[in-house]
Amino acid sequence: MVKITDVARHAGVSPSTVSYALSGKRPISEETRQRVEAAIRELGYRPHAGARALASSRSNVLALVVPLRAGIHVPVVMQFAVSVVTTARRYDHDVLLLTQEEGEDGLRRVADSAMVDALIVMDVQLHDPRLPLLRSLERPSVMIGFPADADGLTCIDLDFKAAGEACVEHLARLGHRVVALVGSPPEVYVRQTAFAQRVVQGFTAAADRGGLSSSVHPCEATPAGARLVAEQLLREQPALTGVVVHNEPILEPLIDAFEQLGLRVPGDLSVTAICPDELAESVRVPVTSVALPSAEVGERAVQLLMKKLGGSAVPEATLLPPRMTERASTAPRDA
Repeated sequence: MVKITDVARHAGVSPSTVSYALSGKRPISEETRQRVEAAIRELGYRPHAGARALASSRSNVLALVVPLRAGIHVPVVMQFAVSVVTTARRYDHDVLLLTQEEGEDGLRRVADSAMVDALIVMDVQLHDPRLPLLRSLERPSVMIGFPADADGLTCIDLDFKAAGEACVEHLARLGHRVVALVGSPPEVYVRQTAFAQRVVQGFTAAADRGGLSSSVHPCEATPAGARLVAEQLLREQPALTGVVVHNEPILEPLIDAFEQLGLRVPGDLSVTAICPDELAESVRVPVTSVALPSAEVGERAVQLLMKKLGGSAVPEATLLPPRMTERASTAPRDA
């Protein structure tokens, strides 16, 4: 049986350093951590979970809090979850997935138990009722999302405001003067979900700066909802030539609906989106999009937690800049 001393000898470090790499109890350099991880993989070392927990006074479990509320697109949520789980395993941690809408009571129940060492919280609202508890907990936490008041919290996410701005600015550079945002389902806005609100803020700010005529339309995440919004837009904004979509399930149905109503993409209508690259690339007309970096966000959220567990200081705010890829769905507006 491979022992921790074997791993230490193979990595050229002390046994205590291997222990710190496994538990996160103290910070170690990235280069040392990688050597230890490589030695663990090569030797097939498996620390005994019970002994490890006793030694570190930790469970080596992270909680991922992601209530599956109405209007959430589960496939995208699962991309974040997979990234969190795979990154946590690199640090020898497991993940407890909490999907029920239990709010503050559910968080307190988990945090007050010995089940988890730290928490990652998703589906953040601008005025999230969980914030006072998160600020008061002794266990470290990271939020994937930015509430209106993020003081005293550790938050990471795509800069959704900048993403909304980037989509409008791209359409404006192509000469489009009348644009619309087809956004998340109505209940997402009713809850004031932070990422959706940030996109609206960025879209509206960029349109106003550029002197563009603009409107915002929540949309049910169904083909029927896409058809209704397309009909409404053509009825209310007949000069519309540019659309931003922030609602993954209706991206292709919306393009289909516009084309059934006589508008060719991109000949008559340019479409941009904020969505995963693989979705944008798979649509019949590949869509110019700002990527949703779920893998990077999940990975960095875990890394922030590991640093906090190790007693290291971390930035309160980590905003990932938008990355746009131009594809076939946008073109210059005809003069």
